[in-house]
Amino acid sequence: MKQSFVIHAETRSLQGKGASRRLRREGKVPAIVYGGLGEAVMIAADANELSKHVRNRAFFSRLLDLELDGKSEQVVIKALQRHPARDILLHMDLQRVRADVALRSHVQLLFTGGDICPGVKTNGGVLDRVLVQIEIECLPKDLPESITIDVSGMDVGDSLRVSEIKLPEGVKSVALMHGRDPTLVTVQLPRAAIEEEVQEAAEAAAAAAAAPAADAKAGDAAKAGDAAKADAKADAKPAPKK
Repeated sequence: MKQSFVIHAETRSLQGKGASRRLRREGKVPAIVYGGLGEAVMIAADANELSKHVRNRAFFSRLLDLELDGKSEQVVIKALQRHPARDILLHMDLQRVRADVALRSHVQLLFTGGDICPGVKTNGGVLDRVLVQIEIECLPKDLPESITIDVSGMDVGDSLRVSEIKLPEGVKSVALMHGRDPTLVTVQLPRAAIEEEVQEAAEAAAAAAAAPAADAKAGDAAKAGDAAKADAKADAKPAPKK
């Protein structure tokens, strides 16, 4: 059973940095809700409640129930701003959803089978998760909590792109809709192993390049030796009689 999330909030009239700082001191997070059939509304949500919600990754890819001034409506998170150094939520953007209108949301990717794939288990590779989430478009009823990708068959050098995975029914990739096909995951050798291979290849190339020069040098030495022997033989001949 999916966990539900409720955000309790109230409308606010004051705006600006000063008003926002006062709200945070009062244990509230300034936010805005927009979209759907309603106007954009400035709101303030309970900071403690939100702090508990954001610890659960599902909170970011789930339909949320917004309780605002005694009324309830479904929303999704579009943006959440955090303090760069402190554990403080600064601002939140919420978008209303309609059952008959497709919405866009970022959904977490879960990779399974990474420990048993040939590239990792047998050939010493490392699973590199290039993306941990993707943006999708679907109706609210089709919004998945996450998308699971099986990588158990991947070997060193293999990669998976968005176009190569099966998305849930009714779900589309926003990247593919715009002609992009990003890589999601690859299996690569560790950096140390790659550097070792590069070094070995460089040494082999250097040895191959040095071989002709060594052969030529040996040939020159042999010729010089033959010439010296010839000179010595010539010097050893008796001088002709007059």
